[in-house]
Amino acid sequence: MNIYFVSMGCAKNNVDSERLMGLLTAAGHRIRDNAGDAQVGIINTCAFIQDAVKENVDAILDLELLKEQGKLDKIIVTGCIVNRYEAELREELPTVDLWARAEEWDKIVGFLGGAIVNCFSDVPRGLLPENRPWSRYLKVGEGCDTFCSYCTIPLIRGRLRSTPIPRLVNEARQLCASGARELCLVGQDLTAYGKDLYKKPAIGELLTALNEALPPETWIRLLYLHPDRISSEFLDFLAKTRALPYLDVPIQHIDDGILAAMNRVPGSAHIKDIFAYARKKNPLFTLRTTIMVGFPGETEEQFAQVLEFLEKMKLDRVGAFLYSPEEGTKAALLPNQVPERVKEERYDRLMTTQSRISRERNALFLGRTLQILVEEIDTQSDLAWGRSYRDAPEVDGMVCVESGGSLVPGSWANVTVTDVAEHDLFACPSPVCCALSEEIYEGI
Repeated sequence: MNIYFVSMGCAKNNVDSERLMGLLTAAGHRIRDNAGDAQVGIINTCAFIQDAVKENVDAILDLELLKEQGKLDKIIVTGCIVNRYEAELREELPTVDLWARAEEWDKIVGFLGGAIVNCFSDVPRGLLPENRPWSRYLKVGEGCDTFCSYCTIPLIRGRLRSTPIPRLVNEARQLCASGARELCLVGQDLTAYGKDLYKKPAIGELLTALNEALPPETWIRLLYLHPDRISSEFLDFLAKTRALPYLDVPIQHIDDGILAAMNRVPGSAHIKDIFAYARKKNPLFTLRTTIMVGFPGETEEQFAQVLEFLEKMKLDRVGAFLYSPEEGTKAALLPNQVPERVKEERYDRLMTTQSRISRERNALFLGRTLQILVEEIDTQSDLAWGRSYRDAPEVDGMVCVESGGSLVPGSWANVTVTDVAEHDLFACPSPVCCALSEEIYEGI
């Protein structure tokens, strides 16, 4: 059958969608980029927060409309929204032909017909139309054992379930063989990887195995690391691997009282220490975090600590979002919920502060030569856009290259930075070789 795929939500969902696409292809089906060319519409959903739930329901309704118009024969809904709200959705959306929980891929393949194979066999993943073959996500596991008081992930996805190292190495090899030059390791918390399988965190063993198995020029980017298991020894270890000098460490807050109410350990002292150590080790180490604004009970004084932390640590990238009370979480029952207008005002102040800091960090690279992975080009304007080690896909800035129209998407290029903005760099091509090496950890 011809299948049109919609993938919603996070990078982990992105991987699930591509695995399911690979299984369906192996079973004899065909993936189509346009709904008009398909008989079946499959949507892999997200239900992390209520805004996501609404967006996903709207996307399901779009598929229902196509079915009513005779453009689709069947609709399949899978993923987190089914895990969380299946009973309610079955009543609200009766035209959906199949509901499948997250990772119930054999149920979907069996419904559509065809051979069912193990998803970790040699069946390669598919590629979503919006994704680039040279930059892929490698999901190291599913679920979470941390139980932050505001988070629905353990409720939706369950406890931590790590994927064995040999399977991940095999998948990584497949991705590199199909053109990947950057692998972004994702999980709810990379630093917890392996605790369930190996009785201790094994992210170091995984990185060592990937170092030995992958082409030497491959970028390895670490996303979503809980600060509790990051230490100076861990940062020293990273400098000896091929992992980029880039860490995404969501701290959510810096006030000890708020962190305790969030069930987030460790406290502020440890967070400050590890960020300061990374900065001391290499002033050009890229640090990214996520801040939650307006957690129940957050006072102006507690919020001011966040701004003070940003000013002192000078983080390269900060993502922020407003606290949302989620059904089933402990935080939703807490008193002193912060009014929406206060959340929005604090969010604006935080992002204004961070925009200035991000520009200051970018200015450190004026005149420096960087290696970038080219993403796209415009031959008419003779421009190219790419990402350096400082830029994760989708969430960070880019490097705009003048006179770069002849560059090739998916290739490496060396560029010299000529100007900066709050999030992006501007550059011109450089003849200087700047392959990533220990020099980056030593401050270039």
